[in-house]
Amino acid sequence: MPAVVTDIVAEIQALKVREDATILAHYYQEGEIQAIADFTGDSLQLARAATQVTNGTIVFCGVHFMAETAKILNPAKRVLLPDLKAGCSLADSCPAPKLARYQEMLRENGRKFQTVTYINSTAATKALCDWVVTSGNAEQIIGRVPADMEILFVPDRHLGQYLQEITGRKMILWDGACMVHEIFSVGDLIRQQASLPGCITVAHPECPANIRSQSDFVGGTEAIIRFVATLPDSCDILVATEPNMIWQLERRYSNHRFHPVAGISCACNACPHMALNTLEKIRDCLESGSPEITWDPCFDRAGEVLRRSLLS
Repeated sequence: MPAVVTDIVAEIQALKVREDATILAHYYQEGEIQAIADFTGDSLQLARAATQVTNGTIVFCGVHFMAETAKILNPAKRVLLPDLKAGCSLADSCPAPKLARYQEMLRENGRKFQTVTYINSTAATKALCDWVVTSGNAEQIIGRVPADMEILFVPDRHLGQYLQEITGRKMILWDGACMVHEIFSVGDLIRQQASLPGCITVAHPECPANIRSQSDFVGGTEAIIRFVATLPDSCDILVATEPNMIWQLERRYSNHRFHPVAGISCACNACPHMALNTLEKIRDCLESGSPEITWDPCFDRAGEVLRRSLLS
């Protein structure tokens, strides 16, 4: 580790003590950030972990909707996000006013439905919904929607299509997609598979159907970790999700060789929003106490939906 990085890490550790802070980091963060976190995980794990934090401050190394979720589930905690610009293409694709208008149109047409939102959505959008799902609990939550109700699934059409396939429930799909998972190149994937005979391909369900159909396993980040644990030693594994996930996989399973699946326009599908968080910004937000996620009136209703969906 370079000396300058070592110095910043030491500063962060000292500031954590001073500010009574816990650091949570998503698997899509850079490895050096995951390495200093007190807890790493997927969206479901991090939401649940946030409710167990005993420190007064949470530094959330992820994107804005994740930090919002941590604040909603911990109203009394101070929640810091290293960079407020760390957004999400999925959350941006489903603004609350647009969703509200669409829901009203469906009701005016006599449609009986419940709205299920992927956790990759704003708090204002969650407040308009009946359920919140992550890639880790979506199948279970879909099973809780009454059979006589239609399902309006927002905002990820690819995840919604995947859930239709595995649950048999037809859905009204919002036209949103993750900028990272949508640009995987199926042609490059097939060529990578041909160059690595016997390889195994794992894909996130946010990927389009053409990528999922070429994969040996489809699941959220935590499900991918569990799947890799079942494989025999010394496999070549192609990973169709945000490439920082490979840091976590290599840390746990050094007996395998992991390869990122290429994108249409480049070889790396790193999320530009996740990448906005850096060690320097983590240090600075602890030093200054900002940017901080502050309470919004929509958090009350969003909290009801989150607790029913993720904690019960």
